[in-house]
Amino acid sequence: MGWEYSEKTKQLFMDAVQGKPGTHLGEIENPDGVGEHGSIACGDAMRFTFRVKRHPSDPVQDVITEARYLTFGCTSAIASSEALCEIIESGSYSPVAALKIQNKDIVDYLEGLPEQKIHCSVMGAEALEAAVYNWAQRRGVDLKKLGINIHDDETAEGRVVCKCFSITEPYLKRKIRELNLRTIPQITSALKAGGGCMSCHHVPGGLQDILDEVWSGQAAAAAAKPLVPLSSLTIEHRTDITELSPFQFAKKVERVIDEFVRPGLARDGGDIEIVDIKETIIYCGMRGACKGCAGATRTMKLMVERILKEQVDERIRVIEV
Repeated sequence: MGWEYSEKTKQLFMDAVQGKPGTHLGEIENPDGVGEHGSIACGDAMRFTFRVKRHPSDPVQDVITEARYLTFGCTSAIASSEALCEIIESGSYSPVAALKIQNKDIVDYLEGLPEQKIHCSVMGAEALEAAVYNWAQRRGVDLKKLGINIHDDETAEGRVVCKCFSITEPYLKRKIRELNLRTIPQITSALKAGGGCMSCHHVPGGLQDILDEVWSGQAAAAAAKPLVPLSSLTIEHRTDITELSPFQFAKKVERVIDEFVRPGLARDGGDIEIVDIKETIIYCGMRGACKGCAGATRTMKLMVERILKEQVDERIRVIEV
């Protein structure tokens, strides 16, 4: 199945991977703050950097003037990262004030995200916190005196509950409270925990026990709308793909390119042609204004291949010809 993204989410993603002016994909050299969240092994990772205009006497009044990100992940991960940077730069935030930006603000900016992709917005908010903590260390700002606890030791200390994604108990408890997570599927959607082998769901000390502890034994499952676990969506998606004939697979690839890729390229006078399909390898060529463009290879990998992996089959590789 394909995710239903808002037009704004798709546009931010396409603009970012094509490197359009005003977008933020990249890294600041000698940044004033740098933070990371997630890991490539888990499927999503983000490195966030920012630069400030330094106040001459009070570092708490520094103002963030530039923000950049390097994100490994899906359409929503890149769009969420782009949204975070735009929110920060347009708001002239101090690093401390930027901590008020929550994942809900990112989701609202994107005009919504699929429930199973909420974890992408959480990743941006967490990377921002880590970058602000780094800035505070560099500038000698005591965040605790300001009443701010960024929980920098959560990943280094505490029992690992979800081994697939290396998520610890202190982090889970904090995010369950912050995001009002009431069911295991909600935890998986927001934090990815439990979305791998699922063995941490109901074991002693697992996700359900932590939910019961956080909410003092309340019936967690009855407190929120049930969500579909990301893991089950992934399994269903793969089963659908294995049942497609070569013709059906090719038609699905064509449909996704027509709906998700070609409109973005057409806005710049470009186009794309499917030259051949061999199993899960798609041979494509850029046409129109995109043909011979210096960023064509980047667009092919970061936009075309990524969209096809997400919408059709994660095994797809796109080869430029």
